[in-house]
Amino acid sequence: MAAAQPSPADPSALPRAGPPVPGWAVGTALLAPVVLVGGWLIADALQPAAYSPMRQTMSVLAGQAGTDRWVMTAALLLVGSCQIATGAGLTGVGMPARILLILTGVSTVGIAATPEPATGPTLRHLVFAASCVVTTAIWPVLVARRAPTQSWILSVCGCAAVTVIFAGLSCWLLVAARDGGGDLGMVERLTSAVQGMFPLVVALALRQTAPEARSRPGAVADRERRTHGVRSRLYVSTGQPGGPDSQPGRRQG
Repeated sequence: MAAAQPSPADPSALPRAGPPVPGWAVGTALLAPVVLVGGWLIADALQPAAYSPMRQTMSVLAGQAGTDRWVMTAALLLVGSCQIATGAGLTGVGMPARILLILTGVSTVGIAATPEPATGPTLRHLVFAASCVVTTAIWPVLVARRAPTQSWILSVCGCAAVTVIFAGLSCWLLVAARDGGGDLGMVERLTSAVQGMFPLVVALALRQTAPEARSRPGAVADRERRTHGVRSRLYVSTGQPGGPDSQPGRRQG
């Protein structure tokens, strides 16, 4: 007699998929843009009247010439830490996307750790700033999922559209920085706020998609077909009840 095998219909024998994004990762993804915007708003209010948020960057707020520069420095450190934590917890996307988001967080921390002198930014500060711009611009490409999904924002087309928008904002920022235009501060704030929201959008979309994927009628039907096939093979090979024609309490001839 063949050894008893767990029935595929038994819910305890089926794999249980956990949430693709833990709740704390959603929290860090939300905290990053909130702290960034709140940090520059508070730091802006503490600057003298000569400071212009339209013309001057956040690096000036955290730089050596800034008033109460610890406010923006602390905000950048917290934002970078949140990005690193979100990258570690965003298990619903591929490892390259998670690593790139962690690198973005490291670059943000690097910006805070290399304050801009009163004479202008240093090379290390510019390298960290440029790294942040590049990594956040291309990150959506690595998020794209080729598997069928209920969320358009996670599809290849959705992530490609977001990448085009982010690339346009990044180019606008680089042009404004190169030309030294009067709108550099505004462009930097707009770009960083928009790009900083995307990890939160991805985390929420993954959490919404996972339960729908597990409960789709097609998935249930496929599971039932597999269960029926296993029971039929067991009946044919061992003669044990459980085949498609067996009935409880009926002796097999």
